[in-house]
Amino acid sequence: MDVKGAACYIRVSTEEQARGGVSLAAQEEKLRAYCKLTGLEPLTVIREEGVSGAKPLAARLGGAELLSLVAKKRVRHVVALKLDRLFRDAADALNQTRKWDKAGVALHLVDLGGQTLNTASAMGRFFLNTMAGVAELERNLIAERTAFALAHKKARGEVYAPTPYGFDREGNGLAENPQEQETIAQIKEWRQAGWSLRRIVAELNRLAIPTKRGGAWAPATVKYLLENKLYAGERR
Repeated sequence: MDVKGAACYIRVSTEEQARGGVSLAAQEEKLRAYCKLTGLEPLTVIREEGVSGAKPLAARLGGAELLSLVAKKRVRHVVALKLDRLFRDAADALNQTRKWDKAGVALHLVDLGGQTLNTASAMGRFFLNTMAGVAELERNLIAERTAFALAHKKARGEVYAPTPYGFDREGNGLAENPQEQETIAQIKEWRQAGWSLRRIVAELNRLAIPTKRGGAWAPATVKYLLENKLYAGERR
């Protein structure tokens, strides 16, 4: 195995492409420049286009190829632009890089706010652990803030998702749709009378009562209307 042999990994998601993020070509250029500067030999460049970072590395086509190259000891270095190009979360990053470290494979991150990271050194491994922990904390804080904001909007009857059945959107708020509210009341009456979800669905479709999007009713839709607190007059 060439001790300077490296696998360069580049990835963009569909969303990033739409936003005009760092393209595959731009990533490759940066990684090749880094390899030239540090004396690494880029034996292969693995490209993932339109692949979400939420997917584990092993579940991606290019990611599986990368792991195979490492397992077969064909490369000693993995080079990527940033941590989130390779891994979906801190646990994923730390688990995989520990395996690479034991196998004598170093991870190189090229763009960390103008700095680089190389896990071949103790200091590099320390900073990777710190970075991964901070990234996980940030992700969890964002999730908490998002959940709180959605709950707050829902409690105030504000729009927080596609307009729910029984309501119309008015600016940032929701106003009851009288006709749809009548349908909801009728559904509840049928259910209290012992009707099954399938029977309710059949009757709604027989009466040609439209759903919010104009399609046919389904048991899951009726079940949602019956169980969601929004339709019980509760906003919390």
